[in-house]
Amino acid sequence: MTRTLALFLLTALAEIVGCYLPWLWLRQNGSAWLLLPAAASLALFAWLLTLHPTASGRVYAAYGGVYVCVALLWLWRVDGVAPTRWDLLGAGLCLLGMGVIMAGPRGGTV
Repeated sequence: MTRTLALFLLTALAEIVGCYLPWLWLRQNGSAWLLLPAAASLALFAWLLTLHPTASGRVYAAYGGVYVCVALLWLWRVDGVAPTRWDLLGAGLCLLGMGVIMAGPRGGTV
C-alpha cells in the first residue's frame, strides 16, 4: 500500500509539473524552453500510470483522489494560497472515495 501511495504521489507531481510549465510559458511569459521539461514530465506521468498493478480504469479513478490532494498542496506551497476548509473537505471526500475504490472487494458485478 505504501508503494502504491508513493506511486500515486509521484504520478500526480509529474502531471502537475507537466501542466504547470506550459501555464508559466503562456500566462507568465515564460520561456518556450519550459515546454521541453513539461513534455518530459507528462511522458513520465504516463509511464508512471503503467506501473500500477491493477486495471487502468480503476487506477485512473483512484488516482484522481490523490491528484486533488497534491494539487491543493501545490496551491499552498507553489502558488502561496492557503486551501480553505472547503478545499480540505473536498480533498478528504476524494480520498475517502479513493479508499473505497482501492480497498473494495473484487470480482462480481455491480
